[in-house]
Amino acid sequence: MSSSTPENLLDGAAANTAEQGGCGGHCTCGADTEAAPELDVRMIPPAVRHAAIFGALGAIAPGKSIILIAPHAPVPLLNQLEAAEPGVWTYTITEAGPEEFRVLLNRAA
Repeated sequence: MSSSTPENLLDGAAANTAEQGGCGGHCTCGADTEAAPELDVRMIPPAVRHAAIFGALGAIAPGKSIILIAPHAPVPLLNQLEAAEPGVWTYTITEAGPEEFRVLLNRAA
């Protein structure tokens, strides 16, 4: 029987992650799939919603996409995103409310 301590639990994890991408391909987080992840922000408090979205967008690799699910048309967010990163993101509104808005955001390659 082997024993793990917090100090050695992740030994070699960085190498595995680098070799296999994302989480290392050993869990069910979906890091190894091609489908765009969905980020449902409807339950995130408005005071921190944009910051949470920008944090998630920072994890999207060039040439990849994410689907944003919002409680309203995300026009202010899209304007803020274009101002912060001009030309980096394109978007398609795939569902336009009234209670749920879905936006496919694509990061330039």
